[in-house]
Amino acid sequence: MHRIGIIGAMEEEIASLKEKMEQVTCKKKAGMEFQEGILRGKQVVVVRSGIGKVNAAVCTQILADDYQVDAVLNTGIAGSLNNEINIGDIVVSQDVLQHDMDATGFGYERGQIPRMETLSFAADEELADLAQKKCKEVNPDISVFKGRIASGDQFVSSKEVKTDIVETFGGFCVEMEGAAIGQAAYLNQIPFLIIRAISDKADDSATVDYSTFEKKAIEHCVNLTLAMIEEM
Repeated sequence: MHRIGIIGAMEEEIASLKEKMEQVTCKKKAGMEFQEGILRGKQVVVVRSGIGKVNAAVCTQILADDYQVDAVLNTGIAGSLNNEINIGDIVVSQDVLQHDMDATGFGYERGQIPRMETLSFAADEELADLAQKKCKEVNPDISVFKGRIASGDQFVSSKEVKTDIVETFGGFCVEMEGAAIGQAAYLNQIPFLIIRAISDKADDSATVDYSTFEKKAIEHCVNLTLAMIEEM
């Protein structure tokens, strides 16, 4: 690949990646710092998008327009929606959707964006397969899953909200950016993959678990991202 875009919503999610980059140049746009350089022998652009779907979509569009990236990886943390997926484990996206999109009043399925043909946005299968393979190599102490990731502009820390999302969409984890990145990549016909390490259970314990396990979850994501880049 000519150039890979790597997005993290928070600085903590990409700081160690930036530390490992060489020949770095930095440009600012839309309040974001796009650091272009070499990482594990590959040309990359690493950027902190900021939290939420709008920030994530804007960031992805800039990567498409200004850097003509050949693929987008989004690395970060999420809350588990599946009892088999524990804190520290990794989920790679099969597809992504927006759980807080509701145009059912117009006859659309919940989660579907009006006048778009698809309910969810499919991640690149080759990237997902590579992620699963590499995760088992570099994070042997955890499990890796491939499945649906649900995104919305809210931190899910309620059992009732979690149950509603699971019953409606059957997602593997929930977070705040992936589906926006997926939608922007879909519109620009760019392969993408969302990588999420589990930091909490997205229920009434989430506010406690998140701060405790965030650092270790990010470490697992970084290990995987670096391993993937080497083979992309």
